[in-house]
Amino acid sequence: MSPSDPHADDVLAQATETPERTDAFWMPFTANRQFKKTPRLLASAEGMYYRSTDGREILDGTGGLWCVNAGHARPRIVQAIQKQAATLDFAPTFQMGHPLPFILAERLAEIAPDPLKHVFFTNSGSESVDTALKIALAYHRVRGEGQRTRLIGREKGYHGVGFGGISVGGMVNNRKFFGAMLPGVDHLRHTLDLQRNGFSRGLPQHGAELAEDLERLVQLHDASTIAAVIIEPISGSAGVVLPPEGYLRRIREICDKHGILLIFDEVITGFGRVGKAFAAQRFGVTPDMITTAKGLTNGAVPMGAVFASKAIHDAFMHGPEGAIELFHGYTYSGHPLACAAALATLEVYAEEDLFEKAIELGPYWEDAIHALKGLPNVVDIRNFGLIGAVELAARPEGVGQRGYEVFNRAYHQQNLMVRCTGDVIALSPPLILNKEHIDRIFDRLAATIRATA
Repeated sequence: MSPSDPHADDVLAQATETPERTDAFWMPFTANRQFKKTPRLLASAEGMYYRSTDGREILDGTGGLWCVNAGHARPRIVQAIQKQAATLDFAPTFQMGHPLPFILAERLAEIAPDPLKHVFFTNSGSESVDTALKIALAYHRVRGEGQRTRLIGREKGYHGVGFGGISVGGMVNNRKFFGAMLPGVDHLRHTLDLQRNGFSRGLPQHGAELAEDLERLVQLHDASTIAAVIIEPISGSAGVVLPPEGYLRRIREICDKHGILLIFDEVITGFGRVGKAFAAQRFGVTPDMITTAKGLTNGAVPMGAVFASKAIHDAFMHGPEGAIELFHGYTYSGHPLACAAALATLEVYAEEDLFEKAIELGPYWEDAIHALKGLPNVVDIRNFGLIGAVELAARPEGVGQRGYEVFNRAYHQQNLMVRCTGDVIALSPPLILNKEHIDRIFDRLAATIRATA
């Protein structure tokens, strides 16, 4: 359809109005009955703001869903998608190709930490995680260590919703409904410690010794059976759980000692969220693989990517030249529209130096969020880069009720969008924000917390 097509205008009109019925759409990760009684519907967006279907301007404190790092409706990204859709809407990448994924992979390799210079494209963070886990298992097999089949995750970890991701993940509700999971998975303890680290500014000082859990699991299972450890440098969906000083470095040392691959899940922390392109660079700890999605295309088109080291990639490049090296992939791997969106997004990041924003504004953000200490029911505050969390005391009648009320009030009464995970209010604004936006976010959040008993 051309922009002047009346049918296109009809679709656009429907996209900005409250629908007459909401029954058919089974919403993800949503209390459907509760939502449909009082919907929160977004009609358009630009820069730091959404506009609701009832015409209100909503300040985006969460970058959409941790993904709109460069702000909404950026003209360069929009135009790249439009032009690509009119030029090449789809091309397969199974035994075929088109130029853009090759160009994009080279661009991504330039910003990735050495030696993670090979990129496998997916369509989401969940697919990136399952891809990385499969690569890890296959890597050991092609090297003659096929007995390394055990995968190690962490309590409170979130690695998407595929069976691999929920198996290595450690969020109870994501696991308990779906059976026995993958076999041969174990978990490290999480690093959240309110008693010792409450109201820490930046990385907490206590808890690096929790990395020794990995040595305990090695003793339990034997290193020769363990393929990989996967952890988020900063856990987002569990309520912003930060790594203690020295924790990630120690995990890396133990993995090196025992020949275990280390995977960083950077679906949330990638593309500038904590400063630098990846948290691996900010923290000075390089894994063997990085999983990404979200900020890769600024959320404009679904896309994910797995960054793999040269050693992992090259281990597969043996045998007959005509043999498929990895029996894995997706119909939409390297999709033309997604590649166009990603390339335009990387240009915006570079031109506006957005990867440094979390370092530049981090201290101001930290002071602003910690100014909420002392408000009613605030039991902890956590922050790093341009990520923040305010943890609220649970009500006697149930975990999550106070957090949901703050989330809902913020939207309806303060025109502010935040995230809630249980009783944790999480924040991850677009990286284009300034100090005035930070002030507005926390003024509105403070007013909401005060109004919520």
